[in-house]
Amino acid sequence: MSAPRLNRKLVLEVPSRVADGAGGFSESWLALGTLWGEVKARSGTVRAQAGATVSRVSYRIVLRAAPQGSSMRPEADQRLREGDRIYAIRAVADLGSDGRYLTCFADEEVSA
Repeated sequence: MSAPRLNRKLVLEVPSRVADGAGGFSESWLALGTLWGEVKARSGTVRAQAGATVSRVSYRIVLRAAPQGSSMRPEADQRLREGDRIYAIRAVADLGSDGRYLTCFADEEVSA
């Protein structure tokens, strides 16, 4: 396996509930830190949803591994942000047996 090109600056974000003052909450996103990754598109679809066209592209994002339990180790239901682009993480797996890299399987949705 050749080393991935970690040339994309990504911000790892986690969901955070914020009280709205009326007994409910709103969800916002909290940045944990910056990671460098290799982002490659896998497949894409277009569908109609609530009267709008929604494009979904699946990505394979390779990052340098972080130890289990580290706040900088991505998990499903977190996201990676690159400027205005948001990659919702669906699953995370080790890449190879040496434990040096992780693969994040993520989706980006854009409505037209």
